[in-house]
Amino acid sequence: MTTVHRSTKPAALDLPVRLPPAPRIPRLAQALGFSLSRQWTVEQIARRYGDAFTMTLPVFGPTVMITEPTLAKQVFMANTDDVGNIQPNLSRVLGSGSVFALDGMDHRRRRKLLTPPFHGKSIKNYETIFEEETLREAANWPDGQPFETLEPMMRITLNVILRAVFGADGAQLDELRRIIPPWVTLGSRLSVLPTPQRTYGRFSPWGRLATYRRQYDEVIGRLIDAVQADPAFDTRDDVLALLLRSTYEDGSSMSRQDIGDELLTLLAAGHETTAATLGWVFERISRHPDVLAKLAAEADTDDNDYRQAVILEVQRARTIIDFAGRHVYAPTFELGEWVVPQGYSIVVAIREVHHRSQDFPDPQRFDPQRFVGQRPPTLSHIPFGGGTRRCVGAAFANVEMDVVLRTVLRHFTIETTAAAGEKMHSRGVAYTPADGGRVVMRRRR
Repeated sequence: MTTVHRSTKPAALDLPVRLPPAPRIPRLAQALGFSLSRQWTVEQIARRYGDAFTMTLPVFGPTVMITEPTLAKQVFMANTDDVGNIQPNLSRVLGSGSVFALDGMDHRRRRKLLTPPFHGKSIKNYETIFEEETLREAANWPDGQPFETLEPMMRITLNVILRAVFGADGAQLDELRRIIPPWVTLGSRLSVLPTPQRTYGRFSPWGRLATYRRQYDEVIGRLIDAVQADPAFDTRDDVLALLLRSTYEDGSSMSRQDIGDELLTLLAAGHETTAATLGWVFERISRHPDVLAKLAAEADTDDNDYRQAVILEVQRARTIIDFAGRHVYAPTFELGEWVVPQGYSIVVAIREVHHRSQDFPDPQRFDPQRFVGQRPPTLSHIPFGGGTRRCVGAAFANVEMDVVLRTVLRHFTIETTAAAGEKMHSRGVAYTPADGGRVVMRRRR
């Protein structure tokens, strides 16, 4: 079991508790509303109570919800001994060796190992993979007929992360292509529900999840053996080889179980959210002819300024992951004018942050122009979270989305539509287009 390192600095002051206001709604009603439609529930309460309010949530218990960037910055920048990872977290599904399970020094050490493959020159090396997988998937798209883009994007992003992680293709990766999609769909839904004391057999959701995990562990064990036996092991640049060769400052290395958990985290987090964003990109641009025309013209050049602006605006307007949470470990934590006690969760409502009219005038309007020639405000645009727990694969995902969109625009003409925008659909953790991001494309001659 991983030991969480804590600082020996003096303990935080035990200040008088001062919580934000709580809605006058029975706790059961709050829990039901959050479980059934958390975005709508949070939006309604935020309209009345403003930047901070207190709720009692299923799974997370007593929680302070915040919707304001300055408060979010306090949470993200807080000492990790005072405010750590939300409890419980995705490690319930991904495993105790996942970066989601770690806190404090253990978390910082693990991130240091994971960062190199997803930044700088490493990402540049993956661009060919992004384009190859897009063209391979697009070969089967119907010409002139409506189809859902979400599932093809899921396959593209899964194949991309599989090749980046394992460095090659083969029968064992075909096994992972069979296991990972249903595991991600089921795990995403179960991650926002309380964990039962037992799985209740192989026909229950938790039992099926455990079965997928056993199958995954068997495949990963064979892949680790194959990589370690490779004569070129010392020069391989795939993520698995890098993790197997990596050591911490004290010379120790990750266990096989930790590597399996971490790879599962990369495979799950590395494809669903990216695919969901791309699905929303196609849904949005097909309803905005002026945006689509600018994108199509730019795709035939080496520029990507407008394409990046479109991706940023989609991430803002159609927030995929709608909250980032922390857990208060200190006796009390000062949050603006409030004082939050130990044991509380603090949740940054990302969607509400993204829709503040103070930072984004007319926030309901889809307008990539707001990001042309300028980066978004750091704490007002947080699709990947913030602080020490910001998604380690953020740069990788942004380059991947850019290349996939460019490749599609270079090979297809996307038809516009006057249909109403698709509604948000919750897959548990991520939000996707309810109709799958349906578009009509025609191959460019």
